[in-house]
Amino acid sequence: MRQPAVNDPTPDRTADRTDEGRTVLLRGGEVHSPADPFATAMVVERGAIAWVGSEGAADSFADGVDEVIQLDGALVTPAFTDAHVHTTATGLALTGLDLAGARTLSDALARIRAHAAARSEDRVLLGHGWDASGWPEGRPPGRAELDEATGGRPLYLTRVDVHSAVVTTALLDLVPGVSGLAGYHPDAPLTGAAHHAVRAAAQVSVTARQRADAQRAALARAASLGIGSLHECAGPEISGEDDLTGLLALAAEEPGPRVFGYWAEAAESAADLEKVRALGVLGAAGDLFVDGSLGSHTACLHQPYADAPHTGTAYLDRAAVTAHVAACTEAGVQAGFHAIGDAAVTAVVEGVRAAAERIGLARVRAARHRVEHAEMLTPETIAAFAELGLTASVQPAFDAAWGGEDGMYAQRLGAERARTLNPYAAMLRAGVPLALGSDSPVTPLDPWGTVRAAAFHRTPEHRVSVRAAFTAHTRGGWRAIGRDDAGVLVPGAPADYAVWRTGELVVQVPDTRVAGWSTDPRSGTPGLPDLTPGGQLPVCVRTVVGGRTVYLRPDE
Repeated sequence: MRQPAVNDPTPDRTADRTDEGRTVLLRGGEVHSPADPFATAMVVERGAIAWVGSEGAADSFADGVDEVIQLDGALVTPAFTDAHVHTTATGLALTGLDLAGARTLSDALARIRAHAAARSEDRVLLGHGWDASGWPEGRPPGRAELDEATGGRPLYLTRVDVHSAVVTTALLDLVPGVSGLAGYHPDAPLTGAAHHAVRAAAQVSVTARQRADAQRAALARAASLGIGSLHECAGPEISGEDDLTGLLALAAEEPGPRVFGYWAEAAESAADLEKVRALGVLGAAGDLFVDGSLGSHTACLHQPYADAPHTGTAYLDRAAVTAHVAACTEAGVQAGFHAIGDAAVTAVVEGVRAAAERIGLARVRAARHRVEHAEMLTPETIAAFAELGLTASVQPAFDAAWGGEDGMYAQRLGAERARTLNPYAAMLRAGVPLALGSDSPVTPLDPWGTVRAAAFHRTPEHRVSVRAAFTAHTRGGWRAIGRDDAGVLVPGAPADYAVWRTGELVVQVPDTRVAGWSTDPRSGTPGLPDLTPGGQLPVCVRTVVGGRTVYLRPDE
């Protein structure tokens, strides 16, 4: 393993804002740049990349910079962009009750008891991450079990996909009329309107201090993983306006990853988009729900689930999609939707196409509207994405967690349908722009793990090269917000980069039939870490955003 030595006398997670204007030479490493596939050095000036080149040429810069960082063989790459995050929820999971590691129902209940005992002053207990599909008991905790584990206190506990939740009786008592709402079940996870109502009641209990602490924790974790920017997917049914504006203000005031916001509220006219402008977000997009999730049986399907006698839930139809896309396009605002099931994806495609027929295909394509998750695609809907210029904001860790012949997808859909999910290779071949993310806290912030999951998809025909997945997780996130000049280390690009301790660099493709020529060093294709499953992932040493160090690994 290469051991980079980073010359900084004061290792700390954040650095003073003044370093943004300094000129820095990084040398003696490997710089991942299309400007020079053999680059070993880079100069950063005034928050931007000023030069990329060879070690010999770096000598001419050494005397004229404010700082020289000796990389000692470290890898320098563009910082990652996580294109779908729920920041406050991520921070609350990091600082609160996270059941992602629970392997049985009894284990989950024990963790709930311990958390309740440790948080005696919390008005409402908050938790996340249970997934009963892998538990031997085959079911989530019942209400009586939760009441006992919490001592009768209010508890809101979301499933891993955040599309359903189990709660205690005490929390239901805070929501008058909840039993009459769609999605209410006496002793089963709540979905739909009932879930949204109890979530709102739980979120009221989070103080401004708790929220800010959670946001700082999430942003610090992101920075420590080489993530330089996040797309926050907020909305009235997800978090709230105060949560979003507080996060955007905190990110602007304190060193850390950039945060680009989306607000998921449907529009029918330009007047409906005034809130989007007032909130200071990029678009009326993100988790604007056309359907729910497969795990909660709420993704909208053309054919019934394999393990349930229905086709899920439709929240928006084709007409609503058309109205939203037309209003956003005419107002110069990016539109977008959450769509997982094949029927939901069809509604999006048909709705966007109808909007294009109304106001012009070129205008719709230029707006770069986006679709979150986009899991159940067919050759026809993939072609439509390419035709309409839709960006697919996807989460490869979903396949790593739930794909495969015996995974949750196969339980919900049957093995044959499950094998069609998340067809990244086909999407790239068709020219569909991809932006990779985590949907944290649904799956953890883990950029190299995300790239690995795309390159080693559980269904081999859907695999893409490491280089393609890396590009989708760096430059792809910037392109998704309309920026083609960022997410890559070339002169003039923003100085958002990360320094990594890693092993030998390789050019890794799905199999020997795909782009085999590019693995030859003579091709000049820049290498990336070996992400073969089971191997160690790169370790982040430093993260820089706009020329400002926002993370420095201790003891480096």
